[in-house]
Amino acid sequence: MSTLFGPFVQQGYIVPDLDAGVAHWAARGIGPFLVIPSVRIAGAHYGRGTMTHITAAFAMSGDQQIELIQPHEDTGPNIYSDYLAEHPQGGMQHLAAWSDDVEGDLARITEAGVDYVLAQRHYGTHAYIDLMDSPGVMIQLMPTHQRYLDLFEKAAQAAVDWDGSDPARPVDWD
Repeated sequence: MSTLFGPFVQQGYIVPDLDAGVAHWAARGIGPFLVIPSVRIAGAHYGRGTMTHITAAFAMSGDQQIELIQPHEDTGPNIYSDYLAEHPQGGMQHLAAWSDDVEGDLARITEAGVDYVLAQRHYGTHAYIDLMDSPGVMIQLMPTHQRYLDLFEKAAQAAVDWDGSDPARPVDWD
């Protein structure tokens, strides 16, 4: 467990092609993926306002969630497109920990002397930080909103009896 953030519950991968990403993990026995086909998120990218447009997919492997994110071309500046610009094949971009109070946790880690940059903030929800002394895989503070808890539970239930068929299943996010 991280002494700064609590236990990590999600591995976030940025992918150039969501279908190929799902196939990659399904070949390893991970699935099914619950796919949210179009999400538009208002927020800030390194302090500047932006509108991010992504497709996201979620599956469980034990108590770890695997998240796949494909940014769309009509998106504003964001950390997902930044990642693909540096890593065109995609890869692990963040680890996520639950947060009951994202603002409070940001203040707490600042008070602890952690030197970080707030790379992306989705207004009212997630914060992605990168550690200045050890940049690379970002940390996502993921709020314990019921909607996200429900998505975790739905993905966990789908994984219980998964037989390898139908690896990508659309979910309604509205």
